Amino acid sequence: MDAHCHFWRIARGDYGWLESGGAALAPIRRDFLPPDYPGAARLIVVQAAPSLAETDFLLSLAKGDSRIAGVVGWVDLGDPGAAGLLCERADNPALRGIRPMLQDIADPDWLETAVNPRALAALVRLGLRFDALVTARHLPMLARFAARRDDLPLVIDHAAKPQPDRGEDWERGMAALAAIPHVHCKLSGLLTELSPEELRDPLPALRPILARLLDWFGPERLIWGSDWPVVTLAASYDEWRDLTQALLADLSPSERAAIMGGNAARFYGLAA
Repeated sequence: MDAHCHFWRIARGDYGWLESGGAALAPIRRDFLPPDYPGAARLIVVQAAPSLAETDFLLSLAKGDSRIAGVVGWVDLGDPGAAGLLCERADNPALRGIRPMLQDIADPDWLETAVNPRALAALVRLGLRFDALVTARHLPMLARFAARRDDLPLVIDHAAKPQPDRGEDWERGMAALAAIPHVHCKLSGLLTELSPEELRDPLPALRPILARLLDWFGPERLIWGSDWPVVTLAASYDEWRDLTQALLADLSPSERAAIMGGNAARFYGLAA
């Protein structure tokens, strides 16, 4: 299972980060839709725009492609009407979670200070999951939030985007989150955070990152995702999957199977 990929149709017009990304994002500033996806795996499709239209767009794609096992959408959790908006969309069984784009919100404490408590209660009541798109600066806040919400399964997208220097803030923050049993971590988005020098030979740079993540989360709470098509800014889908297989080579077959699909199915409440 690929637990983290994206589809978008540029003409929809709400991908602000993609439109403003300059030349660096030019290779992915075009439509990416299910027929373009290079793998055969079941998919968790994750929102890439902070709009209800994006959530509805992805849910509509799920109706037409049996590979899409689940959608992680977006609802403004600070909206007084967020609980109702969640209930309306949760009628569609493809909706498996919600992802506020925390990395793009100026206030690093937004999740603690601005979210409507009724929206969080609705997430739990509806059996939805919480994808956390964060960087190192958000990790202390996220640990406080997760510790208070042991009823809300939470996964850290892209391992919180470790930078080339890694840094004590990232290590300290991720270790604290891993100590909370219901927190998981996605093994995704790592290649696009490497420096150009590291990308020439990614394995030496990726091995210590994976070693730390395995120490903290164990193979039972790591979840593989491609982050396609964003990953193509650094490598192809196949290259990232091959790199992952090399990184996991020392694990047992059952541990590799868990990371490459079983954990995602369990976390998102899907049949294995």
